[in-house]
Amino acid sequence: MSISEKIKNEIVPQFLYNGTFIYEEPFGCGHINSTFAVYFSRETKPPVRYILQAINTSIFKDPYGLMENIEGVTSHLRKKLIEQGKDPSRGTLTVIPTKSGSSLFKDSEGVYWRSYTFIEDATCYQTISSPEIFKNAAKAFGHFQKLLADYPADTLHEIIPNFHNTPSRYEDFKAAIKADKKGRAKNVQQEIEFYLERETDGKTVVDAINAGKLPLRVTHNDTKLNNIMMDNTTNEGICVIDLDTVMPGSVLYDFGDSIRFGASTAAEDEIDLTKVSMSLELFEAYTAGFLSEAGDSLTKEEIELIPFSAKLMTLECGLRFLTDYLNGDTYFKIQREHHNLDRTRTQMILVADMERKMNDMKQIVTKYI
Repeated sequence: MSISEKIKNEIVPQFLYNGTFIYEEPFGCGHINSTFAVYFSRETKPPVRYILQAINTSIFKDPYGLMENIEGVTSHLRKKLIEQGKDPSRGTLTVIPTKSGSSLFKDSEGVYWRSYTFIEDATCYQTISSPEIFKNAAKAFGHFQKLLADYPADTLHEIIPNFHNTPSRYEDFKAAIKADKKGRAKNVQQEIEFYLERETDGKTVVDAINAGKLPLRVTHNDTKLNNIMMDNTTNEGICVIDLDTVMPGSVLYDFGDSIRFGASTAAEDEIDLTKVSMSLELFEAYTAGFLSEAGDSLTKEEIELIPFSAKLMTLECGLRFLTDYLNGDTYFKIQREHHNLDRTRTQMILVADMERKMNDMKQIVTKYI
């Protein structure tokens, strides 16, 4: 049976869709789940489409816990948006239930499927075309944090254990150095020393959470630009999507990773390291947008660590790339020899640049508090 036949005959009939199924097509640029747009005709209204996804359970091993997180968070967001007089159908994801009332359908091959309404007249950007776009994305993520500030984060399932536990990542790193499965350690001593010299930095946020100095919050954990739906007319960020990695953590993880990914002047795997730096202009745009929405809900301690969070998440990401390189490239997909080492080195350049610019970053945060 082809995937089209399977969707039409086995999957679509299980969900509470509005209309008569017409066809499906692959959708989006995601690399983990298999995503489709499914189209339906209606007698008196224009056709409607929905998002249909097959969940990758090799990554997300607890699909029911994952969907419990998503349903809890989106229900909370929906309530808050209604209180603000906003349209919740555009402000948060809407899960389409199955005919049995579940958020998931397990097919005959053991694949788990879920569905959402399609948010029309909105776009996900893959690249930052201007500081204004980056600022609008920051406002959307900041608003997301503000609305979830009173959500009991400790009730969420930890979908990927220790995802941003940097000390745990360091333990994995040191184990990879010791095992040296591919005999690569001798050729990357400079890179190894760079990360070992900064191990104490890696403990900062986890230790502060454990000591009660930083609050445990709902965190998105994948705050890339393409996880924001931007309104086609206004270019404002209207909805945070891809909630699979919503877990308990620190707001600093989300802010820092946005800067790591979005404020870099080069691609994550750029070979020419002279092209790599952190743009203070983009850092300021994101900081201004994020704090304009989330600032009131953050603690003094969180705000003080905002500049450091960019360095921390860049440090952690590079550490993961180097660990995978030492282990033989078993986690991150590679397209060329030494691809993970190239990624490692861009993150090192970014970390060093952030260290040089830390005072400037602190002044920018102070400006927008």
